[in-house]
Amino acid sequence: MPAIVEAVGIQKAYDTGTVQVAALNGVDLVVQQGEMVSIMGPSGCGKTTLLNCLSGLDQYDSGDVIIEGTSLTAMSDRQRTDYRAQRMGFVFQFYNLMPVLTAVENVELPLLVGRVPQKEARTRAVAALEMVGVGHRASNLPEELSGGERQRVTIARSLVNEPAIVWADEPTGDLDSEKARDVVDLMRKLNQEAGLTFVIVTHDIAVGRATDRIVRMLDGRITEELEVAGVRPGHAA
Repeated sequence: MPAIVEAVGIQKAYDTGTVQVAALNGVDLVVQQGEMVSIMGPSGCGKTTLLNCLSGLDQYDSGDVIIEGTSLTAMSDRQRTDYRAQRMGFVFQFYNLMPVLTAVENVELPLLVGRVPQKEARTRAVAALEMVGVGHRASNLPEELSGGERQRVTIARSLVNEPAIVWADEPTGDLDSEKARDVVDLMRKLNQEAGLTFVIVTHDIAVGRATDRIVRMLDGRITEELEVAGVRPGHAA
């Protein structure tokens, strides 16, 4: 499989005002198209910072990130924003759903912001909800949904723009073990059946074991990469 993401020598430090705190120390990483990768390590090791730098949400100090053959460094802020909207999906721990909007309205919102016609946006949003198994909850507000259902709506929203890659930061962190397993199974199914690329930051080893590869971090560095036995990227069991 070709590389969809390649990080080369990524350095990132935060200035606290009195001291520079190194968050990433020369990180190199390649993610193949159709791969499902988990990034693991203790709190403060740089996992979320790496995800944010890889996805263009945060800027790095040196090195480069190449996505689908294009350097993030070479893009303007507007180009990075447009690229994220068009080619990336995001799933976070706390859902980030608009409480006053129904499930289908939350899912279609990124399309409407991107000036997709309302009728087309609604059709695509309904299809995305059906894909993740909550089409019957389209007219419900987030407060009327369970935690697992809310996360499925979040995943539907991340898929509605047909992204090349989905970034997930602790997607099961706010769920009990049963709902967490359901969400992981859903992401694995989408990976296998639709060939979606997932990069997942997680503390949960059960999530890591459901992916193709575990990338372990410590003190802003990748310390090891472990291939997980089982189904390979993009191929259903």
